[in-house]
Amino acid sequence: MGVVVPLKGEEKPEASIELLLRLVGDDMKRVNTIILEKAASNVDLIPELARHLIDSGGKRLRPMLTLACAHLVGYQGEHHVKLATAVEFMHTATLLHDDVVDESDLRRGKATARILWGNQASVLVGDFLLGQAFKMMVETGSLECLRILSDAAVVIAEGEVWQLSTAQNVATTEDDYLNVIRAKTAALFSAAAEVGAAITNRPEEEQAALRSYGNNLGIAFQLIDDALDYSGDQAKLGKAVGDDFREGKVTLPVVLSYRRGDESERAFWQRTLENHDIQDGDLEEATALIAKHDALADTIERAAHYGAMARDALALFPDCEHKTALLEVVDFCISRGH
Repeated sequence: MGVVVPLKGEEKPEASIELLLRLVGDDMKRVNTIILEKAASNVDLIPELARHLIDSGGKRLRPMLTLACAHLVGYQGEHHVKLATAVEFMHTATLLHDDVVDESDLRRGKATARILWGNQASVLVGDFLLGQAFKMMVETGSLECLRILSDAAVVIAEGEVWQLSTAQNVATTEDDYLNVIRAKTAALFSAAAEVGAAITNRPEEEQAALRSYGNNLGIAFQLIDDALDYSGDQAKLGKAVGDDFREGKVTLPVVLSYRRGDESERAFWQRTLENHDIQDGDLEEATALIAKHDALADTIERAAHYGAMARDALALFPDCEHKTALLEVVDFCISRGH
């Protein structure tokens, strides 16, 4: 049973990133060229596996943020393209590692690399891409950008480990869950935006503003992903609806539903997520409980709150097309799938 929850007061149901795509289109062509160059290797399996994931879809939002933020602050050089590519490689590596940890079978509707080539190859190719990402950071000559992105890599890894402690634990608090997604998802969004200003040596207040923009955008993005797992469709979500439930992930809709449920409802969550005893009809029951306790609507409302903070972070910058595009990204991330 799918539940579609409209955003309260949503004025842009057809929000898109068309302006962003137009503004960074030429840069993204160069990013794509570098991706193919840097994914090359004499070890045939590396480019084969990397190409599988690179070609599997996705909007490459994170590298586009780097490019747009660099233009927002007036950057005139070439290094923003390498930084954007490094950001995309970091993201791609985390996807490879995530699918192994989560034992995922599908990624954007296609078989994951671990299903096709095995867990070992997926992890090692992910490591290769991380290595290439750091080489490109060094090539820019910016220690500040290297610091920002290497810090993000550490935080993302910490988030992965932290998630292991919350997985299949229905007693996870909302604060704990938000800390996990700040690390796992928002850290790279934040770094991707901040390096756009860092490569230009802009004042700290501008770097801080873009860091805040990316952080809050990343949290909103992940919260919507959480909601879509119980309400979206597979084509828009990029994975099978209900994957989080089947994998025993305790996301915010579950946290809220569990807290607000009665004893029998909590027992249901314990059986399905903690004991991993999932039976026919349990996904539909989970979706019904989440709807009963308004957990989906409240998850989306929280995403809108973080989206508003992302918008506010851009108030420091003068109006221009790139600022408008970055604001539209917020609308797009929150309204997608609804």
